[in-house]
Amino acid sequence: MIEVKINDESFAYDIHSLIQAFYGGQEVQVRVKEAFTEEAPVQMDVQITEQEISFSIIQNGAFQEKGHVYVENPDRKAVKNQLKKLMYDKLCAFTGETLPWGTLTGIRPTKIPMAMLEEGRSNLEIARYMWETYDCSKEKAALAISIANREKEVLKNLDYEKGYSLYVGIPFCPSICLYCSFSSSPIKVWEKKVEDYLTALFKEIAFLGKAYAGRKLNTVYVGGGTPTTLTAEQLERLMTCIEQNFDFTYLQELTVEAGRPDSVTPEKLKVLKDHKVTRISVNPQTMNQKTLDLIGRRHTVEETKQAFYMAREAGHDNINMDLIVGLPGEDIEDVRHTMEELKKLDPDSITVHSLAVKRAARLKLFRDTYEEMGLKNSREIMDLTYRCCVEQGVYPYYLYRQKNMAGNFENVGYAKVDKAGIYNILIMEEKQTILAAGAGASTKFVFASDHIERVENVKDVKQYIERIDEMIERKRSFMEKNSLLSD
Repeated sequence: MIEVKINDESFAYDIHSLIQAFYGGQEVQVRVKEAFTEEAPVQMDVQITEQEISFSIIQNGAFQEKGHVYVENPDRKAVKNQLKKLMYDKLCAFTGETLPWGTLTGIRPTKIPMAMLEEGRSNLEIARYMWETYDCSKEKAALAISIANREKEVLKNLDYEKGYSLYVGIPFCPSICLYCSFSSSPIKVWEKKVEDYLTALFKEIAFLGKAYAGRKLNTVYVGGGTPTTLTAEQLERLMTCIEQNFDFTYLQELTVEAGRPDSVTPEKLKVLKDHKVTRISVNPQTMNQKTLDLIGRRHTVEETKQAFYMAREAGHDNINMDLIVGLPGEDIEDVRHTMEELKKLDPDSITVHSLAVKRAARLKLFRDTYEEMGLKNSREIMDLTYRCCVEQGVYPYYLYRQKNMAGNFENVGYAKVDKAGIYNILIMEEKQTILAAGAGASTKFVFASDHIERVENVKDVKQYIERIDEMIERKRSFMEKNSLLSD
């Protein structure tokens, strides 16, 4: 355990995030206090005044690293950057390690180059800023800048002011994966409540369609959970409900996750094709059977291949496949095997996720058991996935990061030309309002780049069904207050 003593709680989150990035497997406690209180082998002291920032690392009662800087600019962002740079330098010296993203601990690193591109800055200017301000590695800075340029191109025809997107959540899965912390439930447990859920969901969809009538709907994303756990008939009614309540005149993308191969059937794929779904996901996570068995994916590698070919036969020409690197027991050769198998399938896009174990996941609850198997990720693995993707003609188009991510790396979406997921970019860059319906769904109202407000639904399926009128009224009240309702 690492104990961190601070005098200013306003920077506690930033301090914790940076230290945790160096010590992924350890508990880090950051608290305002006068003196150290724990028998921690490593203690750290952060003191911030109007004139000076100081940082010390103490191990077994002796100072190992310490330093201070004078505050150059009292602006909070400037102070935060100075604080994190001082800490980063000392932590690098103490641990002998560097981080690929330097002091950047936020989940959206591409927002920095995107904002600078929109200001007219050159790629070189942006790269120098990222190196000097955040100690970002040249490789990661180049990745972020190249993705920001591609994002800018993909989004160039969108109307941020009058345009919006829609998310529809189906919180059911065939089974719950070991690492999962999303708002999802096993379909067998909730089978008798699915119709009640859809009734509530359709009511919310109808409200949202009327509330935003007259605006330009640009993308729709039906996610979860796994939407294809619904029957073909239920899926048909869901897609019909969306079509009947929203104007698709300006629609550029309609995505439905068919993520679990064990939920895909020819009938469901036909429903999606008939409703002009433009993009689907068939997600293997890994192409190693031993790992699938371990993490609770109750399907085989062969079933993943069959689901993919089934989707191609149904006419789907934009298929994404999600992978996770850093899964229990997998090393670089396991990842290489997965990438080789995907190359044979030739998907239109690949999303490579670095495993992020959140609080709710069973993998976190039984950490000791699975850490014995190893939760490995490395620059070599991330470089391997990058090379393999580029070699098969899919190139980076969006990127995000999460807390507690294996190796402190990132999630990267790769896509062929004209196959980039527009919704994925929008949710990361936060440039457009995204209305959200369903249990656990979070509507994000974007007023400006520095003014975003959320209105969230309850996560529990039973509560969502029972409180659907409250969920709708919550949105209606917010929209009325901010003059967003259509006449």
